[in-house]
Amino acid sequence: MNHTKRTSLGRWLLPAVTALSLIASAPALAIDSLKILVPANPGGGWDQTGRALGQAMQTGEIVKKVQIDNKGGAAGTIGLAQFVNSSKGKGDALLVGGSVMVGGIALNKSPVSLSQVTPIARLTGEYDVLVVPANSPIKSVKDLMTKFKADPGSVSWGGGSAGGTDHIIVGMIAQANGVDVSKINYIPFAGGGEAQAAILGGHVTVGLSGYNEFEGQIKTGKMRPLAVTSDKRLPGIDIPTLKEQGVDVVLANWRGVFGAPGISDAQKKELIAAVEKTAKSKSWQETLAKNGWADSYLAGDAFKDYLDKEIKETEKIIAGLGLVKK
Repeated sequence: MNHTKRTSLGRWLLPAVTALSLIASAPALAIDSLKILVPANPGGGWDQTGRALGQAMQTGEIVKKVQIDNKGGAAGTIGLAQFVNSSKGKGDALLVGGSVMVGGIALNKSPVSLSQVTPIARLTGEYDVLVVPANSPIKSVKDLMTKFKADPGSVSWGGGSAGGTDHIIVGMIAQANGVDVSKINYIPFAGGGEAQAAILGGHVTVGLSGYNEFEGQIKTGKMRPLAVTSDKRLPGIDIPTLKEQGVDVVLANWRGVFGAPGISDAQKKELIAAVEKTAKSKSWQETLAKNGWADSYLAGDAFKDYLDKEIKETEKIIAGLGLVKK
């Protein structure tokens, strides 16, 4: 190759062009900073989801700065109301929510609803596990169903907030076994620690929550798992499903994120793009594996369609449970 001597202008232009090309190839941060509102107190599933999402966004340099705010109460509806009232038109805001909030809105006849926010993406699904204390005379789902059908009130079910996923699962189990849902003896607990103490102390017959909540007690043999609410056995967790034991009930506690009311299509696309990139990141995938969360990513209009159906089905089940306030 014939090399020619660079001119003075060439010596200045080459570094400048190189610098410009590096800037052009750097990943553009469409959203520089983001506020994520978690409508629950620190430590629970929504809080874990919001913080893990924010961390993955920053680790992957998808969003430079993420701020997490907590506003708990009333199955997420207090936080939802704050988000609706304070974030209108803001493209740098996300709200964490999920199936528990859908139930809470229906149960409490909330003046605010998910129709007022912008569905961005469903992120995770977590199946429930049914557990009894190790010394329980109930050894299987068959034992539990025999007792439940003979005398529904004699079986106390301990789970999360009334109208939430755990409660709905019990309603579905009752319906699948021809048990009158009005006779269900459901005891809601505000937090996982309180529920665990009640189960281990024999104060409830059976407990329900996400597998991650009871994993430690199951592995140490203090709790006996009876079934999971998935359609097939969970990877690495050898617990039979309700379905394979003759109870045709499958339900996951899903979690996702929502944008503010009144954002533009451009703002919505930017949020979806940021969340989608995060959902594919190594950091987020490691979080899913660590917590035993199923990857149930569904974005934009597809998520909205799913949500519309979910709301109708949840409202029907809650009405059937006789829980809706007059």
